[in-house]
Formats: sequence, C-alpha cells, structure tokens
Amino acid sequence: MIRYYSTRDPHKNLVRFEEALLKGLAPDGGLYVPDQIPKLDPDLWQRANSIAEVGVAVLREWLKDEIPLADLEAIVRDALNFPCPLVKLSDDLYVLELFHGPTLSFKDFGARTMARLMQYFLRKRGERRIILVATSGDTGSAVADGFAGQDNIEVVLLYPKGKVSEVQERQLITERQGVRSFAVEGTFDDCQRMVKEAFVDPELSHLPLSSANSINIGRLLPQALYYLWAAGQINNRPLSPTGGGGRGVGAEINFCVPSGNLGNLMAGVLAALMGQPVHRFIAAHNDNHFFPDFLQGKVEAYQFHPTIATLSNAMDVGSPSNFERLYTLLGSERLRSWIWGTTVSNESTLERMKETHDKYGYTACPHTAVGLEAQTRYRRETGDPTPLISLACAHPAKFPDVVLRALGQEPPREEALESLYSRPTRVQTIGATLSALKAHLL
Repeated sequence: MIRYYSTRDPHKNLVRFEEALLKGLAPDGGLYVPDQIPKLDPDLWQRANSIAEVGVAVLREWLKDEIPLADLEAIVRDALNFPCPLVKLSDDLYVLELFHGPTLSFKDFGARTMARLMQYFLRKRGERRIILVATSGDTGSAVADGFAGQDNIEVVLLYPKGKVSEVQERQLITERQGVRSFAVEGTFDDCQRMVKEAFVDPELSHLPLSSANSINIGRLLPQALYYLWAAGQINNRPLSPTGGGGRGVGAEINFCVPSGNLGNLMAGVLAALMGQPVHRFIAAHNDNHFFPDFLQGKVEAYQFHPTIATLSNAMDVGSPSNFERLYTLLGSERLRSWIWGTTVSNESTLERMKETHDKYGYTACPHTAVGLEAQTRYRRETGDPTPLISLACAHPAKFPDVVLRALGQEPPREEALESLYSRPTRVQTIGATLSALKAHLL
C-alpha cells in the first residue's frame, strides 16, 4: 500500500492517501510525497483508448487499497469528461492542449478529479472541509468550478488584486455555490504565504481546513495522467484528439513545461518515475527565475526571489512550493541533470506568439508561448533531436489583450468565457496578512 510522508519529517511517519488529501499540508508545514512509486502496466495502451481510461488504469495503481475500482472509475470518468488533443506542429514538435475543460486551463484536470476524490472520502466520514486556495490566475477558477456545489465542501479563494487578467478575474469572482473570493492587496506569494500560515495557526486549528493548490498531492496525481496520455499518442501514430489503441509507453520523449509553482513539472516527474521514458524536462519560466538559476548553479536551494509581474501572470511565482517536493525526491544532482531550465522575457514571449502564428497558424496563450520559446532555445543549444511535447496550459481567449498585442488581432471568442459576463459576481478586498484572512475564517 502506498503511503505518504512530509518533506520535513526526518522520521518519515506515513499516512494514507485519504489523510494526505484531506489535510493538504502536513502538520509540520511540509508537503506530502509518496513512499513508493507504482510502475506502469506494460499493457496500458492495449486497454486505454481515452484519457479517462488512462486515468482509471493509472490511479487504480495508486489508490487500489483505498477506493474500490467501480467508485474510482465513476470519479475519473465524471472528472475527465473533456478532450486532451495532441497537435502536431512539425515532425518532432507537438503541443498538448490542456485547455479544453470547463475553465479552459490545465488546472481543470487536477481540480475536478481532486474535488470528487475529496467528496468521496468526506461522505464516508460524515465530515466537511474548508478549502483554502491561493491562485496566480488559473488555479482558483478551476478549483471554484470543480468544487462548487459539492456537498461538505466550501472554498475560500485568494488572488492578487490587479495581477490577473480581466477574464481570469471574472472567472474567479463569478458567484458560485459554496465559494468565497478575496482580492488580496499583494502578490501571489503573499496569498500562498497566507494559506500556509493559516494551516499551522493555533487559533484556526479547530477549523476543518484543507488545500487545493498543487501543495496537495491530490492535485498532482491526476495531472500526471496527461503526460502518459500524450506519450501514448506519440508512440501510436497517426495522432487524433481522441486517441486509439497502442503499443506501450515507447521511446524517450522530451516534455517542455511552462512553470511557476512547479506543480505541473512535479506531475511530469511522477509520470516519469512510474516508468514513462523521459529524456529531459524543459522548465520554461518567465522573469521569475529562481528555478532556472538553481538548475544552472547560480543560486542555492530555497534562495527564492521576489515575485515579478509578467504577461504570463499565472506563472508569476517567486517562491515555488513544489520545489520542496522536487528537491526531496530527486536532490540537486538529479534535478540539474534531468531538467533544463530557462527564463523568457515579455518581449520574447510576444515574439514567440507571433512567430508561432506566422509559421504554424497556431495561436498560443502567453504561458504556452513561454514554453515554445524555451524548447526552441533548448534545441538550439543542445542539438537534442528527441521528439518534444510542449504543454499548452491555457486557452488564448483568456488573454485577449496579450494576443492582440502580439498578433494584431484578438483570439476567437469562447462561449464559456462570454457567458460569465451575464452572471453575478461576489468578491471582497483584504490586506495581505494572515490576520485579515482570519477575520473572515473565524
């Protein structure tokens, strides 16, 4: 049975997935990591013809001792009921579109699955939870949508005021059952700090708090699925949005991951540790450059930088939480040998958006463009010919101003976003302190 321990626990006291999921953050402030990694079924692609089927087969290996297969299948099929197409741009470059869920962001995969897993355990226990979530743009709306209306669960959402796009903010403040949104007068790092401080504050210990950020292991396991799904499609050409049979996990692949809090990269590492051959991960950062600096030996572990506001705002994270998980599981040497990182400026982001549109007719959001620029640099500097999948994290329609600036035209409108403007909103502004948050929680 797979168990989980805190990254800050030298004794590695183990807990079940159920406890790690419902607590979110360990009592000592650490992040939960697994004590063992299950191996991929070599016959996976003979049975899995959709990402939901991949999800059932893979998550069964993680959760088979805690959730009956029939219940797990119902959870996964309900959560992952949208497509995950792999788009071929050239013979050795692919874009994995992760923005076809209800909030048009890759966060839908983790948030929707996690909400249903959490609800499953809470119903069994007859308990409730208050979900605290900090967001730099996309996490909050995915969590709000995924958890809204779930019995036994309330959501308290923190986002940095004035530091998300207009469309993102509308998604965050749209009124939903059981969701309260707070605009914090600070940065994402302030929001994340407030959440972490709340978990260990004695005056809040009587509240049933949990998390839905990528600090929660329940967010990361579902995100590992699309790495496996994409690899299976590449090794089973021709490609199609809905996939087909397969021949196993196949040859090595490179993944380029637009990165901020490093949860998405951590999910990819979990997929690789399960047995998916990955030659190299490319960590694509904007001007928030701690992790690329660390990989290049310019700074030491945990020598974080203040947050810098950029056009790819959902990745504006100066102190990435999941660095702690990566560092615990892999250590400095393996991190630096397996992951290649770079920082991409606003100007380079805009240029890559235009070049991608001109060359391939493909419209990328600014976060996706950071990845496409990073993979271009990686190829140029290393000459590595390994087929590469670059993750497309958000729909370009969420960033019409940036797309207009880059391409001279706005992206096509999306009904899922347009309909938000006819719905009521609810939001309160608070200061960037734990005391301001506590006043509302208490």
